[in-house]
Amino acid sequence: MTLKIHIDDSAPPYEQVRAQISEQARSGVLPVGHRLPTVRGLAQALGLAANTVAKAYRALEADGVIETRGRNGTFVAAAGSAAEREAAAAAQTYAERARRLGLDEDAALAAARDALRAAYEA
Repeated sequence: MTLKIHIDDSAPPYEQVRAQISEQARSGVLPVGHRLPTVRGLAQALGLAANTVAKAYRALEADGVIETRGRNGTFVAAAGSAAEREAAAAAQTYAERARRLGLDEDAALAAARDALRAAYEA
């Protein structure tokens, strides 16, 4: 994720952060499920106050662009309905778990396909 803050810009810094993350999520530069830096981490990287980044994150969350998962962090949310967003979050959790278990992509996809077949054929 690359963000640039222009101090001489008429838009306030929080709006620049909000707009750039929103655009990168919309365009796919930041894929669904991508973990964003912490508020403090991004603030430090950009030379901004933590409250400035927190304000941008709150606006992005209100717009449905990002979602905060408690202590797990902040992630790019799936576009679409609540059901689609929840399914994308579950898929992301599954992908992370499969990787931690040492499954390669083919094995993880096969397990997901088997589970889907079982659920939809029941």
